[in-house]
Amino acid sequence: MLSRVVETLYWMARYVERAENVARLVNVNNLLLMDLPKGVSTGWEPIIDIIGYREEYLKTHKDFNERSALRFLLVSGNNPSSTLNSLWMARENARTVRDVIPRAVWEGINSLYLYVKENQNEGLTKRGRFKYLEHIIESAHLIFGALDATINHDHGYRFLQFGSLLERADMTTRILDVRSASLIESEVSRPFDNIQWISVLRSLSAYQMYRQQMGVRVKREDVLEFMLHSEVFPRAVLFCLQQMQNLISPIVNSKQVIPAIEEAGKMLTQANVRKLKNGELHKFIDEIQIDLAKIHTQVAELYFLK
Repeated sequence: MLSRVVETLYWMARYVERAENVARLVNVNNLLLMDLPKGVSTGWEPIIDIIGYREEYLKTHKDFNERSALRFLLVSGNNPSSTLNSLWMARENARTVRDVIPRAVWEGINSLYLYVKENQNEGLTKRGRFKYLEHIIESAHLIFGALDATINHDHGYRFLQFGSLLERADMTTRILDVRSASLIESEVSRPFDNIQWISVLRSLSAYQMYRQQMGVRVKREDVLEFMLHSEVFPRAVLFCLQQMQNLISPIVNSKQVIPAIEEAGKMLTQANVRKLKNGELHKFIDEIQIDLAKIHTQVAELYFLK
């Protein structure tokens, strides 16, 4: 398979995953703001931080009011990771490999992009926001489901899955990092810590699986343990790394990539994440994100830049 094709599939999957992740973040934060009393809420600023575009946002906005933040997150042309921009990039990548992917996948990505573009005002209103975001999330799941069930599980499929997992691991670390730092620690907000950590799990669609594995009570150290070290939950960082290694192993020259994945996994498993305080956690997650960036760079240099 041509390197151009596998690179296109890789990025197509990353962009669909990114669009879904941003939609889920907005949806869960919206629900969290309704659960917390005024004066305790963290607002929309942390969500801008999670996607990593604070500087770009502040170039055109003076504050983090709800409507401005939502427009930036969902449909702004100035935000490369907005849901609309991510789906446009996914659509452009899918369009160039229409002869490789199933027709239903191309139609699903194209239809979702058009829905987000044509109904963007729904996402900015309180009445239409939930339905709008749920449609994005469910459509992304259908796209990945169709890919898994109807595309040849060859090298192209492996790179497609690899891109999705890498994007997912990156988003998990971002959510844990920013949410841990932004959870308010004042006496007023302490009774609501449980609600806020539940929102972290829901941001990652992890609440139900967390309760099955870790118990009913939601605690900071248990959330960190589950989302960083679980080998069975699909959005946990360690799970993503292990699956990425399994996907790349059968491909030629993979021995040049596997050490980077193993190094990231080793650092992750050897750390006692339950005892990491906010400053230590931030530094630790920075190291994980650097490792993820190295993995992407190695894959790109070996398989794409030819």
